[in-house]
Amino acid sequence: MADLIISGGVVIPMDPARRVIEDGAVAIAGDRIVAVGSTAEVLAAHQAPRTIDAARKLVLPGLIDVHAHAGHGLIKSMGAAQPGAWEALCGEVYTTGSTPAFWRAEAELAALERLRFGVTTGVSLLGGGDTVMRSDDPAHAAAHCEGVLAVGTRDVLAIGSTRPPHPRTYADWKGDQRKDKPVDFETQFATMAQVVADWHDSHDRRISVALLTPVLRNEHVGELGPTLMEEAMEQTRRVRRLSRDTGTIFTQDGHWRGSVERAQAMGILGPDALLSHAIDLSEAEIALCAETDTKIAHNPSAIASVMGRCPVTELMDAGVTVALGSDATAPDRSGDMFRHMQQCMHYHRTHFRDPDILPPGQVLAMATIDGARALGMENEIGSLEPGKKADLLLLDLARPHLYPLNMPAYRAVCFANGNDVHSVIVNGEVVLEERRAVKVDETAVLEAAQIECERMIARTGSAGLLAMPDDFFGQPHRR
Repeated sequence: MADLIISGGVVIPMDPARRVIEDGAVAIAGDRIVAVGSTAEVLAAHQAPRTIDAARKLVLPGLIDVHAHAGHGLIKSMGAAQPGAWEALCGEVYTTGSTPAFWRAEAELAALERLRFGVTTGVSLLGGGDTVMRSDDPAHAAAHCEGVLAVGTRDVLAIGSTRPPHPRTYADWKGDQRKDKPVDFETQFATMAQVVADWHDSHDRRISVALLTPVLRNEHVGELGPTLMEEAMEQTRRVRRLSRDTGTIFTQDGHWRGSVERAQAMGILGPDALLSHAIDLSEAEIALCAETDTKIAHNPSAIASVMGRCPVTELMDAGVTVALGSDATAPDRSGDMFRHMQQCMHYHRTHFRDPDILPPGQVLAMATIDGARALGMENEIGSLEPGKKADLLLLDLARPHLYPLNMPAYRAVCFANGNDVHSVIVNGEVVLEERRAVKVDETAVLEAAQIECERMIARTGSAGLLAMPDDFFGQPHRR
């Protein structure tokens, strides 16, 4: 006996056989998938009190976004008129300009965006800017996790330390009163350990924790000097030991300029390491990733992918798992993983001047089963197979840009967008139905986000960063 059966749709399970089941069904009992096959086969073996008619819909595993930033959702395009202003504002907000209420509202907004786009699992770095994490107090991480749980998606919260020198100034707020405090590495380390203890693999594994430290690139050797550089490396090794001791993923944001070789020298690579961006890697660094089974988070829509290229095809040829990330939310990109799949194909095809590079099914794998593999969760999510968690989406094919009803797998990757997602199931629970969130009031989420954004702007005095850029309608050439 099942609890829910989805039937009559085109099912792409992303199983090892890479089947496309034209008239397919998925049976769910509790939070697990119990059967995937043709509608006739599944209905002959299973009955359920609830059924969902998936006619003219595509049934896919829930999408997985292996690199994005909490906090960014309430900043988005602020500061676009001034070079460097957006990054500077992120750094300020994530240390002295945010409160737990900010992180709760942003988490609900970002999770709702992901949900509406069919993203059932996402990595969320608790901050950004120059790798500035809100790691002074576990309360901010707790507020984020509670916001995600309210919406109903699955989240991997990444929290870590800042780059030396320390201490760094953070601030707490009571009303409009700011109280500054110095935060050293030991405080950040204790916060990480507490967040892992409180949240890792909690709520039926809907919340997991990853640990991180700032990437150490070649330019940091000169910027930090030998004493601070050694301090930064030792801090990295300590956090890496904590990740191994607690069974958490270790991730870093912004690998480039010799950083992978340095990471190997520090002993931090491995099958539970996830390196984001990873642009302009040398052949030796590609080989290191393959030898250590280190995973790569590729963000084709990110600014880093303008500054350099992640050698995705070369990494895959070497046997490295490469998964897809949005690097959202930021001035020019959302959490729509369909957009990033399409960007990924065109980005690498343009590089090689070859329209056959990265077939659609390969980038779909990057956003599903390879994403799960990058997070060490491939036995639980990433494909529709009996025994796995019931995380899936229904994509509405009855849309002008997806018609006629043929070649649905190709259409989904090359033509669909996040707004085509009709329904989403996470952990066996319907959390998006007919494009409406089930667990939260969407209007209330938006209103809370607006209020907390305005409070953040007042705290940071950043209203001037809302101006239209002077070159918004400018000429298509460099300034």
